[in-house]
Parts: sequence; structure tokens; C-alpha cells
Amino acid sequence: MPTPKRQLGDRGEQVAAVYLERCGYTIIARNWRCRNGEIDMVARDGDYLVFVEVRTRRDEYALESLLMHKRQRLVTLAYHYLAEHDVPETTPWRIDVIALTVVGNRLVVTDHVMAAIGEEGCA
Repeated sequence: MPTPKRQLGDRGEQVAAVYLERCGYTIIARNWRCRNGEIDMVARDGDYLVFVEVRTRRDEYALESLLMHKRQRLVTLAYHYLAEHDVPETTPWRIDVIALTVVGNRLVVTDHVMAAIGEEGCA
């Protein structure tokens, strides 16, 4: 049985997926894994391939919980995904972060930061 923290994270990812689809994104993959870790979601937003990190917290500090080592690992994971899926080098990509916070008994998207982690992959 998943821990309460894992259950909250899973709920957050589900809410984030619905939010992204309502914003016009197409979800390509969820919980994509390789030996270096996991990307919560991979999506399309127009021409962009978007790697999405979902941060779900019970307090208002969801965005602040994304530490530098996690940011660097997300960039590494994005490169692994691009290589494994033979994505053309000309394909623009970015890493978005979606923050959700528990409000009462609901999860609310509090932030969606596009290209939140550098400009590494933007063509």
C-alpha cells in the first residue's frame, strides 16, 4: 500500500495532468523512468516537447522544494529521454514545474512555471 506522501503525489500528478490537458497540452508519457530517475510527465505544447515536474505539498512551499540537485537531475533525465526516443535535435523542449497545494480537502494548482529550469533545450 502506498504511503500517504506517495498517495498525495499521485493525486497531484493526476490533477496536474487534467490541468495540462485543459491548457491544450497532449500528455505523451507519465512516470517515465530510466536508470537515473523519473520524469513525472512528458507532454506536447505546440511544437515544444515539455518535461513536467509536479510538486505537491500540504503547505505553500511546493515550488521552493525543488532543490538544485533535483533541477540538475531533471535536465539529465530530459537528455536521456531525448536520446532514448531519437527526438530530432531541432525539436524545441523545456522543463515546466507545476506546484499544487492542499486547500481544505482539495488540491489546487498554485503555480505553473514554463521553462522553469534554464533555457537548456530551447531552440
